[in-house]
Amino acid sequence: MSRAAAALSSPFSSSPAFSISSSNFKKINSFKPPNATSQQISLDTSTPNKTLSSSQPPNKTGVIVVGAGLAGLAAATRLQAENIPFLLVEASDAVGGRVRTDFVDGFTLDRGFQIFITAYPEARELLDYDALDLQRFYSGAKVFFGGRFHTVADPLRHFSDAVLSLANPIGTVVDKLLIGLSRIRVLSRSDYNLLTADEVKTIDLLRKTGFSDSVLDRFFRPFFGGVFFDRELETTSRLFDFVFKCLALGDNTLPKNGISAIPEQLAGKLNPSSIILNSRVASVDCDSDEGIVVNLSSGELLRSDLGVILAIEEFEAANILAGKIDTGRVKEPVRSTVCLYFSVDADKVPVKDPALFLNGSGRGIVNNMFFATNVAPSYAPPGKGLVSVSLIGSYEGVPDEELVKRVVEELSGWFGSEAVGWWRYMRMYRVGFAQPNQCPPTNLMKDPKLKEGLYICGDYVTSATFDGALVSGKRAVEALLKDRTIVKV
Repeated sequence: MSRAAAALSSPFSSSPAFSISSSNFKKINSFKPPNATSQQISLDTSTPNKTLSSSQPPNKTGVIVVGAGLAGLAAATRLQAENIPFLLVEASDAVGGRVRTDFVDGFTLDRGFQIFITAYPEARELLDYDALDLQRFYSGAKVFFGGRFHTVADPLRHFSDAVLSLANPIGTVVDKLLIGLSRIRVLSRSDYNLLTADEVKTIDLLRKTGFSDSVLDRFFRPFFGGVFFDRELETTSRLFDFVFKCLALGDNTLPKNGISAIPEQLAGKLNPSSIILNSRVASVDCDSDEGIVVNLSSGELLRSDLGVILAIEEFEAANILAGKIDTGRVKEPVRSTVCLYFSVDADKVPVKDPALFLNGSGRGIVNNMFFATNVAPSYAPPGKGLVSVSLIGSYEGVPDEELVKRVVEELSGWFGSEAVGWWRYMRMYRVGFAQPNQCPPTNLMKDPKLKEGLYICGDYVTSATFDGALVSGKRAVEALLKDRTIVKV
């Protein structure tokens, strides 16, 4: 516990002015997202607001956290640990923000390509990995180039595969040596050092390091392009180095019950009476004589004695504040992706590897794909397999049917038309906002304080990773605690 937090815990936990009656809030019985019925889901906007139940919440609490994504949940977790009363207000029908899963006919469909890296430092502090039952990918990738697949393997985990891959066309022997040297470079530096170092575009860092065009085009662009939703690799080298370090230290995984198991676990540790769903915030009044006032679209008013934390996307925060406070300019273009799912009989899955398959050919629209049930058999009902395919970009103006047709034709060239002919299209997710744009110049250590009593958090404040979102929530609360301590003194 920090010194500021220690100074505040006792007054907050004992003050009757901040007491909360659990009977007054809308309760959450389950954090599982509801089954959707449409065959295509656009994630450009949140679920429309629904009014609160007839049992109204109290109009005053300690802290109001707006947004129940990873950042908001991390902030709420820290507030609860300090015995500070709070309300976590979410516009949609479940927690998670962009980290959501749908359960359809026994299949587990994550909303977009999302992989959890076990070495994320803040995640290690907050999450119970055993309870998540993380299912591991192969440590490396299978790259499609020249009409066949070539293996890129982590030599510390798959030494024999790495030796056999030395002569493959996915880069030169020198490239593979440079990957090892880059690994040593990032492992020798602290996370803080990596996230605050001098920066360039990732592609410029890789070229300066000496990597050949062959390994850039056939491995780095599809692999890290899939991580950043940026195949041009214009994302800051700070983020590349941090993610590269996490990949060196940990495993790529999927929770057994879907990516939404991560926010659900965090929410499950919170007092459910402190979470309000289906409640969109319309505006925040920072100049009220009655504390900071949060106005809901339903017309309800919530008042905070201690502060408001905006755990929402940067553009949403700007809209809520209506230009009264400068949150900075949203960097364009934001990162978008399209994810398609197909089902197939388990005995018709063409490969058994729990690997990520990358498009190293430089042609087509598929960036990466994997057989989800090869990694996590729980992602499909018995006897079935699940295929996940990811594209980079929004593909606005291209009909769903056309995208499905192009993906099927392209992957028929990878696995054979007979094998792909057994696949059955299930669902498409068009994720208009998958990540903030973090091209240089960046500040991955942004001050979460907009003014006293008003704070921001989210992956745009730190790094565009699961871990960055979690860290930002914690930092926002720490900034609030520091301010309240100064006032108290």
